[in-house]
Amino acid sequence: MNQKEIVGTFLGAVLENDPETMRKLANVDYIQHNPFIPTGLEPFIQMLPILQENGTTAENIRMFQDGNYIYMHNIWRNAKPFGNDEMVSFDIIRLDDKGKVTEHWDAMTPLVKSTASGRTQTDGSTTVTDLDKTEANKTLAKSMVEDILMGNNPNKITDYISSEKYHQHNPQIKDGLYGIMEAVEYLTSQNNMFKYTKIHKVLGEGNFVLTVSEGEWSWKKHAFYDLLRFENGKAVEHWDVIQEIPTEGLGNQNGMFGFK
Repeated sequence: MNQKEIVGTFLGAVLENDPETMRKLANVDYIQHNPFIPTGLEPFIQMLPILQENGTTAENIRMFQDGNYIYMHNIWRNAKPFGNDEMVSFDIIRLDDKGKVTEHWDAMTPLVKSTASGRTQTDGSTTVTDLDKTEANKTLAKSMVEDILMGNNPNKITDYISSEKYHQHNPQIKDGLYGIMEAVEYLTSQNNMFKYTKIHKVLGEGNFVLTVSEGEWSWKKHAFYDLLRFENGKAVEHWDVIQEIPTEGLGNQNGMFGFK
């Protein structure tokens, strides 16, 4: 199996409560960054009956690869163990040099039925193109977060985001540059504009780049996962998951970041 197939099979084994397959595909010292799940493979396996009891399922919408990292956009249903009946997540799996699943990060948010743009949190393009532009697009995404979301040079927004087409999948923001500016104006008026403080990881495959950042919103620390699709050097589509970083009821002490 290639690396994407390994991760897909591992995810299937998790949902089917198939410890034998999980043990074949993952390291015993599997490192967990979901704050509510214990670290290590066997403690994770011991939690699987909870998913079975709830009938939890996952639908993979997008899967990409950057070196030993596989990053996915998923919908979870019957997902009360994760906080809501239906959840949207970004999941990142790192494989070691032997192809074993060895580390997992994620961020999750409830699925929203009605959105400002009329788009869902997961629809839109899934086709990977421009593999030769992967590194250039990763550089663009990192600079965009630094200049726009970290406030280094917010006036450069049109250098990064297409003024002709920008499909927005954040459920509270409308399409286009106007939608972003309207949202920023409203959040600023409420003294509640989100603040990005650190980029922890940038992963890319062709025209799709995922940035994983840390910051504050509503006076609490959050993880920000932003997936951008690029065309001709400009971002034309955006999906995100924003999750508060919990401080209580933790299943491990690894934190939600800690990328190598």
